[in-house]
Amino acid sequence: MTVVLEAALKSAILAFLLLTATAYTVFLERRLLGKFHHRIGPNRVGPFGLLQPLADGIKLLAKEDFMPRAADRWVYLAAPLIVMVAALAAYAVIPFGPPIELFGRRIHLYLANPSAGILLVLGASSLGVYGLILGGWSSNSKYALLGALRSAAQVVSYELAWGLSALSVVLSAGTLSLVGIVEAQQDLWFVLKQPLAFGVFFLSALAETNRAPFDLPEAEQELIAGYHTEYGGLKFVMFYIAEYVAIITQSALTTLLFFGGWLGPGLPGVAWFLLKTVVFVGVFIWIRATVPRVRYDHLMGLSWKLLIPLALGNLVVTSFFVV
Repeated sequence: MTVVLEAALKSAILAFLLLTATAYTVFLERRLLGKFHHRIGPNRVGPFGLLQPLADGIKLLAKEDFMPRAADRWVYLAAPLIVMVAALAAYAVIPFGPPIELFGRRIHLYLANPSAGILLVLGASSLGVYGLILGGWSSNSKYALLGALRSAAQVVSYELAWGLSALSVVLSAGTLSLVGIVEAQQDLWFVLKQPLAFGVFFLSALAETNRAPFDLPEAEQELIAGYHTEYGGLKFVMFYIAEYVAIITQSALTTLLFFGGWLGPGLPGVAWFLLKTVVFVGVFIWIRATVPRVRYDHLMGLSWKLLIPLALGNLVVTSFFVV
């Protein structure tokens, strides 16, 4: 019973922290984009603009809740829920730091540590695309459908490269457990052992999250807003939360797989993990502000003609030295 209560308490705290982190990631993005564009950015709501996420949330939730006349009602309603649940589900196995002592109890900073943790993260992130496809199809809009088709093709193309580069790390660590992969970097971070895998992984992570320069599924100038063109109010908020949770997830995975997770001198392990993750979230934002959107055929070509062959070659070389 104690174990169940502990898991329930951890889940509630984690959900609160993730939603708060998502709101402030949006705020950070708006402030950084303002700096990059030589603008001030949002600074009017609360001290230093820190209450801006709250104002944005109230505005979004107060918007009219509508549905296209010819939409498939139940699929249209289920799609944003699938996307958000899939985005949050990955955190069931993502560790945040080493165990800590609290009230005389040893607390592990993860919900679960299965022996195949990275496969579960890959599976959870793969489920999200079904929500995008269903949302685009059920809206009965050509713009939404085209955005959904682009998203499906993009995820299929880049998930291969993502998985193959992560597999090189798994071979080097000798385990599929995310905790085990971090512990295997005690002497040397995998970004130094597997620099090619890191490059492929990070580019694939950018594409997996539909972020610039790979934001073709939402390309405003071509598709209005892509797969969520016909969504508003709470349903749009779910798509919005899922997108930013995915950015945090990919940043956390980059930290765990290549930058030693919570390993580091001086500071507590959790502080190192959060610091490294925030740096990668900042890199995501910086790339959005500075790199133009690529053409769709170039996006596909980058994956199939360059990233996948590179990831496969790196995996073969790694297996030769490890096995």
